[in-house]
Amino acid sequence: MTRSIWPWARLLGGAAILAVLLWRLGTGAFLDGLRVIDGPALAAAFTIGVVTTVFSAWRWCLVARGLGLRLSLRGAIADYYKALFLNAALPGGVIGDVDRAVKHGRDEGDVARSVRAVVLERTAGQIVLLGVGVTVLVTVPSPVLTLLQKHGAVAATVALAAAVAGVLVLVACRRLRQGGSRVASAVRTTLGEIRTGLLARRNWPGITLASTVVLAGHLATFVVAARAAGSDASLVRLTPLMLLALLAMSLPLNIGGWGPREAVTAWAFGAAGLSASQGLTIAVVYGVFAFVAALPGAIVVLTRAVTRVKVVATASAVRAVAPVSPAVGYATQREHRQLARTGA
Repeated sequence: MTRSIWPWARLLGGAAILAVLLWRLGTGAFLDGLRVIDGPALAAAFTIGVVTTVFSAWRWCLVARGLGLRLSLRGAIADYYKALFLNAALPGGVIGDVDRAVKHGRDEGDVARSVRAVVLERTAGQIVLLGVGVTVLVTVPSPVLTLLQKHGAVAATVALAAAVAGVLVLVACRRLRQGGSRVASAVRTTLGEIRTGLLARRNWPGITLASTVVLAGHLATFVVAARAAGSDASLVRLTPLMLLALLAMSLPLNIGGWGPREAVTAWAFGAAGLSASQGLTIAVVYGVFAFVAALPGAIVVLTRAVTRVKVVATASAVRAVAPVSPAVGYATQREHRQLARTGA
C-alpha cells in the first residue's frame, strides 16, 4: 500500500509546490525563463552537460567495477544519457536511474548488486554536494548563514542531535553486523560494498574527482542560467544560492525535477535581497538547460527501440521462410513412434 501511494505523493507534492509558486509569483517568471534563452547559452549548457555526463558515467564505472561488475565507459555514457532523459521527461525523477540499474543488472546477471552500485554512485555525488554545500553555507554570507546567526542555539541543538543520531546508527550497524539475521547479513553486505565500491584505495580518488567535476558543472550551468536571466550578481553571492537549489533538487517531491528547485531558488534570491521572481526565472532556465543537456538520451532510446524492432522482424522473417529439413521431419516422426511404442 505504501509503495503505491508514495509515487503519487511525490508527484502531488511537486505539483503543489509549483501551484504555490504560480499563485504567489504569477506566470511571468516562468514565461521569462523561456524568453531569455538564446543559442549561445543553450550551446554552453549542452557542452557542460556533456562533461558532467561523461564524468558521472565514469564514476558509475568505478563503483560498478569495485563491486565486481563489468561496465564499459562507452556503455555507461549511453545508459547515463538515457537515464537523464527519462528522469527529465517522466514524472518522479528517478525512473531513468532504475532503468539503468535494472538493465545493467540483467546484462550482468545480478540485478540486486547493480541496483546497489547505482545507489552508491548517486550517494557519492550527494556526499560531495552535501560536504561542499554545508561548508559554503556556513562560511559565505547567505540566507542560511543569516538564519544560523539569528538562531544559533537551535542550530547547535539540531547539529548535536544529528551527531548523536549518527553515532547511534554506527553503533547499531556494528552490532547488527555481528548477528546472524537477515538484517545483519544485509548490513554486512552494505558495509562491505561501501568499502569496496567507494572507499577502496583504487576507487575513492577517481570517485571524488568525478563528483567534484560534476558539481562544478552543475554550478557552471546555474551561472549560465543566471547570466541569461539578466542577473549580474557576483559569483561569491550566487554560489550559496545555487548550492541551496542543488540541495533542494535532492528532495523526493518533484515532477521531472521541477518543484523544490524553483521554490528554494525563489526564496533564496528573495532572502538574499535579490528578486524572488528573478530567482524563479533562473531556476526555470536551469530546468530547460538540464532537459536540453539530456536530449542525447532520446537518441539512445530511439536507436535501441529501432534495433529491437529490427531484431524481432528479422527473427520472425527467418522463422517464416526457413525450410524444414525432410530428414529432420522424418527423424522427429520416428522418435514420436518410438515414444508411443515405449509408452504402450
